[in-house]
Amino acid sequence: MRLKVCGMRSLENITALEVLEPDYMGFIFWAPSKRYVRAATPPLKNSIKKTGVFVDASLDYIQSIIEQHNLKAVQLHGKETPDYCQIVSSWGVEVIKAFSILDTFDFSQLQAYEDVCDYFLFDTKGSLPGGNGTQFDWGLLKEYPSQKPFFLSGGIGLEQLPQIKEILKTKLPVYAIDVNSKFETEPGLKKIEAIKQLKDLLDEL
Repeated sequence: MRLKVCGMRSLENITALEVLEPDYMGFIFWAPSKRYVRAATPPLKNSIKKTGVFVDASLDYIQSIIEQHNLKAVQLHGKETPDYCQIVSSWGVEVIKAFSILDTFDFSQLQAYEDVCDYFLFDTKGSLPGGNGTQFDWGLLKEYPSQKPFFLSGGIGLEQLPQIKEILKTKLPVYAIDVNSKFETEPGLKKIEAIKQLKDLLDEL
């Protein structure tokens, strides 16, 4: 089970997290976010995929941020079209297309994105595109019609580990979990020891 830690911003915090070698480290390039990245980001170990999170951004902006921050992956958290995703994919980065879920979800909309992104990501629909700290009904994923690997997100903390363990017993292609607000002392500042505990537990699954 791979781990993505999102919403990083503080250099000291980034350096401390890098020691744990999460598979993905996410940086938010959406200005309304409390975790918005305004400054340069440091280079990371090759084992960690530096990921930029965008919400309905212009393609020019995304391309410039990929180059400026040396991104290896791009997470699209808005209403980006399949054509838009295909253009981003052509720039040589992994494309993670996020979809928000609450009580229901029309999985048929995923079909158009199958060939233009590397992964899906399912998060909780809330007042913000992400980082709301709440969990959607994972039972809805029983209707997932694809074999496309996906990231599981939305209010995940240590208390969700038993549920994650149960989901892994199914045939669902869960590729990674994505954590953020449940491992923070404040927006953009992660609790490193808690993430270490999470990573150790995930390694046992």
